[in-house]
Parts: sequence; C-alpha cells; structure tokens
Amino acid sequence: MKLITAIIKPFKLDDVRAALTDIGLQGMTIEDVKGFGRQKGHTELYRGAEYIIDFVPKLKLQVVVSDDILDKATETIISAANSGKIGDGKIFISNIEQSIRIRTSEIGDEAL
Repeated sequence: MKLITAIIKPFKLDDVRAALTDIGLQGMTIEDVKGFGRQKGHTELYRGAEYIIDFVPKLKLQVVVSDDILDKATETIISAANSGKIGDGKIFISNIEQSIRIRTSEIGDEAL
C-alpha cells in the first residue's frame, strides 16, 4: 500500500475529487495548508498598500491506495490538478506498512 500526498491549488479540489471517485477510490483526507515553493509567494494590493504574501494557500490531499492502482491514481491527480501555471503543486508517495478499519477490524487492502 502507498500513501499519496498531493499539494494542490484549492480551486482544483472538485476536479481531483471527481476524477479519483471515477477510478474507484472511496475516501480521502483534505487539509487546508499554506506554503511556498518556486512561486515564493505573491504580492497583493489592499487599500492602496502593497503586501507580500509569503505563504500561498493550498490543499493537502491524502489518499491510501493499493500498489496495483498507484500509477493510475497519480496520473489521475496530475491530469485533474494541472492548470499549466506555476504553483500547480507536488505529489509525494510513501510506503504504508498496514491499514486497519476500526469498525470491522479488516486489515490491509480490505481496510481501504
């Protein structure tokens, strides 16, 4: 099993969620986060004064998938989250040792 962590633009969430649901994924976790990468923030005008926004608002999406659909899930996230502009985000993939569904005590892929 793998944990896919994707940092995406907030307005892309509905597209990514719908695309992942279409390939059969049933659950995900979403967090509001802030950060910067190559974008290095941006400037905004407020009441005539210019402010530097160091941290850009993003969403962190986490989903655990079985190894056999890892490539399909990552390709789906890439295609749904891509706007073609700077700041589209990143995807990180980690190994998951075990998963357990609390309600039924199912283990492994069955718990997903």
